[in-house]
Amino acid sequence: MNSAATLQELADRAAITDLIYRYCRSVDRLDIPLGHSIWHEDAYADYGKDVYQGNGRGVIDHICAQHLHTLHHSHQVSNIILKLNGDRAGTESYVTATLRMKRGEQLLQMSVWGRYIDSWSRRNGRWGIDKRLSIRDFDEVREVKAMMDHDVGRRDHTDPSYTAVGI
Repeated sequence: MNSAATLQELADRAAITDLIYRYCRSVDRLDIPLGHSIWHEDAYADYGKDVYQGNGRGVIDHICAQHLHTLHHSHQVSNIILKLNGDRAGTESYVTATLRMKRGEQLLQMSVWGRYIDSWSRRNGRWGIDKRLSIRDFDEVREVKAMMDHDVGRRDHTDPSYTAVGI
């Protein structure tokens, strides 16, 4: 592979990885436009028949609406395996989502461990997801006791990350 091809592959890998990370940021900050930006307009998302199946951008709307019923939530992605083939790519990413909610006086924590299997394409110079299959490997809900009240992080553009980092 020549230098230009190597640089292009590295740039493509970085662009796709950044979009995967931005997905987590979008659902944690309830930033719907950011979430929409990782999908192509005609993309399809399959999170299972009991969760969501439909337009890729619509899953962002669905998740953000559901998160309004929680106190806190945090998503992380790791173990990204990426295969490039010109203007197409495939990824498998491990995901962990942790959500806190109150039911009566009970503080509950739901944790989900799974994987995103994504098909990507570059259209007009922009990478985006064409199709996502979300696989839930296992999950749990349990009662928890918080160590303290966490009041710095915000689920919108007032979060310190928007001004401190300029993202």
